[in-house]
Amino acid sequence: MPDGEVDDLAKSLLGELDARLAVADAALARAYPGDRPGRQPIHTVYVPADRHTAGLVPAYGAAALDLLDEHADRFAAIVRDPDVVARVRAKLAAEPVEDLRVDFEDGYTGRTDAEEDADVVRSATALAESRAKGEAAPFGGIRIKSLEAPTRARSVRTLTSYVSALAGAGMDLGRWVVTLPKVTSVDQVEAMVHACDVLESGLGLAPGALAFEAQIETPQSILGPDGTALVARMVQAAGPRLTGLHYGTYDYSAYCGIAAGQQSLEHPVADHAKLVMQAAAAGTGVRLSDGSTNLLPVGSADDVEAAWANHHRLVRRSLERGFYQGWDLHPGQLPTRYAATYAFYRDGLARATARLADYTRHTMTGIADEPATARALAAFLLRAVDCGAVDETEVADPDLLHTLANP
Repeated sequence: MPDGEVDDLAKSLLGELDARLAVADAALARAYPGDRPGRQPIHTVYVPADRHTAGLVPAYGAAALDLLDEHADRFAAIVRDPDVVARVRAKLAAEPVEDLRVDFEDGYTGRTDAEEDADVVRSATALAESRAKGEAAPFGGIRIKSLEAPTRARSVRTLTSYVSALAGAGMDLGRWVVTLPKVTSVDQVEAMVHACDVLESGLGLAPGALAFEAQIETPQSILGPDGTALVARMVQAAGPRLTGLHYGTYDYSAYCGIAAGQQSLEHPVADHAKLVMQAAAAGTGVRLSDGSTNLLPVGSADDVEAAWANHHRLVRRSLERGFYQGWDLHPGQLPTRYAATYAFYRDGLARATARLADYTRHTMTGIADEPATARALAAFLLRAVDCGAVDETEVADPDLLHTLANP
């Protein structure tokens, strides 16, 4: 067939396929828009609502530094890198908490409605004050109670009052989210989307101003009654309002019948749940957060060292499995959160920059990387810079990294 006829046939076929696949193309772009741009915090620090004060973030940093000073030799033995230790100290002094979640759920129990109403107003006022002083965490939010029937009324009242207080203070909600716990159905996710719509309209907020995270802490979220991965349907039902999926270590393990002594974010039931979450969120722009460890660095020096070593190991484990965020429950966990995260990125820095340089120069020195891997390498380096593990001067042109990570 002559070249001209080949071209005509190809163009004709392309037109037919474009028409045939138009609906599927649009659905794919809508469901899988790609990674969410911008910085992701490396952790979420949970604090009960009655303990939240305007000065909490610098106080947590000071407490973490005091503990580090008290057990400096033991910390150094765990970390085994003086540069990482120095970076951790600098981080604790400048930005000790990246994401603060004021908890009105499991960490806040036994309160009357009047007490919770008062804590909502006091906490929202404290947040606005800390923002004004430049002492707030760069990311923040609240965890409300579940939307299940027994706690729904209290959950809605707290959500409405808190958002109303922040709106009244004129606070920017761009890095502020609501954590929705114990999600058991797609209907609850759709109800949360509706709640955001209503609150934005009723409080004069811009459309899309409110975002939320779904906490995956029940097996019903992973495996629905029809045998499907319900979390995937939740992600699609929520649309762009859903920013993250957070794994709830202990509720999920308990629901699965795991004995208290074996409940852990590295138990096989946890790994299974998180693998399903990971597959459901891939390409959607919804970010993942691993759960917490309840072994806190308190007590004797031996107790602190054991808790630090355990936390340091578990944070590294999560990072290696693609969970770049986790929960922290105590200021003493901040040193090992940052130490493990910094070591992870610094250990991979030289190799990542070399591979990315080979890719951009179209050279091969032993590994033939594809565009998808180049995106992952660029994202790795951007995360490293965002959290303070790596200086911008140590990586390639940040603009190039952003282009490669978000083609």
